[in-house]
Amino acid sequence: MSATAGESAAVSPPELPGEMLDLDEDDDLEVFSKNASLADGSPLLASMPNSPGSMVNQFRLEEGEGEERGLDAKDLFVTVADPESHVTAIETFIVYRVLTRTTRSEFDSSEFEVRRRYQDFLWLKGRLEEAHPTLIIHPLPEKFVMKGMVERFNEDFIETRRRALQRFLDKISQHPLLSFSQHFKVFLTEQELTAHKKQGPGFLSRMGDTVRAVANSVWGVKDRPEEFTAMQEYADDFSTKMTSLDKVTQRIIKEQKEYLDELRQCGPVYSQWAESEEELVEPLKAVAGCVEYCSREAEAQISQLTEVLAPALHDYVLCADTLKAVLKRRDTFQAEVEALTSSTAKKIDQEAHREEADRLEDRLEWANNALRGDWSRWQSSMRTDLKSAFVSTAEKNVEYYEKCLAVWESFLLSQRAKPGDDGEEGC
Repeated sequence: MSATAGESAAVSPPELPGEMLDLDEDDDLEVFSKNASLADGSPLLASMPNSPGSMVNQFRLEEGEGEERGLDAKDLFVTVADPESHVTAIETFIVYRVLTRTTRSEFDSSEFEVRRRYQDFLWLKGRLEEAHPTLIIHPLPEKFVMKGMVERFNEDFIETRRRALQRFLDKISQHPLLSFSQHFKVFLTEQELTAHKKQGPGFLSRMGDTVRAVANSVWGVKDRPEEFTAMQEYADDFSTKMTSLDKVTQRIIKEQKEYLDELRQCGPVYSQWAESEEELVEPLKAVAGCVEYCSREAEAQISQLTEVLAPALHDYVLCADTLKAVLKRRDTFQAEVEALTSSTAKKIDQEAHREEADRLEDRLEWANNALRGDWSRWQSSMRTDLKSAFVSTAEKNVEYYEKCLAVWESFLLSQRAKPGDDGEEGC
């Protein structure tokens, strides 16, 4: 790699190649250490700024300006907070306070406060999918799995779920169509949802299990437009990459936690050793202090990984499944049109058949247009989210290593022999 190429890579890194993320169980961590451009003395490292902090500050400035502009245009703010555990005779569940502040005229007030449990969020997501089957709705956190039931209501689980629910509502409140949904308004403002949940099924539920289901499962889609085939390929590839990165990140977090546990065990040993080694009291206590300091910084670095990077990656693992589900629904609409067209010989009422065909074609066109528009919006949002997580993690990594480096350099300076300590003053 030339110096020019190295400088270009430092400014605008290319997308990760697909083959780099097709990782085997034993090779996934190794792949990222074999990039020759990151070796010591490489042009890439030579072209980086001398002060990582200056690069970090530049990112912060650019992101801060963008956030400011976004806040100025925003007119709907939703907060998920104050989780409370409720115990009844038949179940135990968590209820969250959902606080809404808005300046929109369609709301009766500027502020609302309701209590919602996880199943209420599921109801909202289901109704939004029924009303907008080819819009890409941000995923909810998965339902709790039985194997972890013992830890279901610990503080870490509750806080992790609260953050995920917050991201879900943030994405809806920022969506140009979903944020104006009547179902979303009901979710944010109505104290009780029971009456709304008893209402009849939505659009998708009314589709039935007859010709429509058979059309998609038996005949499939014959002439899917190329743009939607490209979307399907993208979704499959994106899913593979995000799943691999999610797996690697979880392994890194596990290993970092194990390293932190060992650091915490190591520090007290140095302190105890200092009590019985008079000649080494000062350096042993200094090492113990350095280890303790690095332990605290390692804990902060792990928090960054578990609270910022890992959730962002896992969200988009789930988003990949959402993309596939949306594309499948679009294909279902097209399959219904194709199935109806292919059954011309069996139809009895020509006029009714034509009306039904026109209706299905109109619905397909509507679904296609909705997906086209939302696809670009989703990609832009996804890139912003992941870039923010990557930059934030990079900042924390730089901060962690710089602080640890500084404390060990301070230790070295404190242990250097002063002139004359070795009895050779005249030399």
